[in-house]
Amino acid sequence: MGKLWTLITQLHSLAGPVLTLLYPLYASVIAIESTSKLDDEQWLAYWIIYSFLSLMEMLLQPLLEWVPIWYDVKLLVVAWLVLPQFKGAAFLYERFVRQHIRKYITQGKHHSSSDGATHPKIRFMDFITPKKDS
Repeated sequence: MGKLWTLITQLHSLAGPVLTLLYPLYASVIAIESTSKLDDEQWLAYWIIYSFLSLMEMLLQPLLEWVPIWYDVKLLVVAWLVLPQFKGAAFLYERFVRQHIRKYITQGKHHSSSDGATHPKIRFMDFITPKKDS
């Protein structure tokens, strides 16, 4: 029984990196090489949401240490984001993230001061946002 428990523990610790990084990395490369745009959107959405999840996890680490099932919950959430049967990342992006990003970007394009100068955040967003006519 001890060897079986050791094997289960090792598989559990390998599941995180495989599910959160290796499979999405492989699927992202496949998506880039395919002609379909849908899989590109799924994996870009995954990386955006996973980055946000990782940042929140780093910030909330002192609190999450007190939640004994956090790692298991995270694995389930990431499985929902990653697995093609669910397309959770694309769903979350379309349902929640896109509207906030579009609102922020459109606000940035219309805000300038009376002297014609733009806010530094807006200049930064203009710098990192690709131009359509380029």
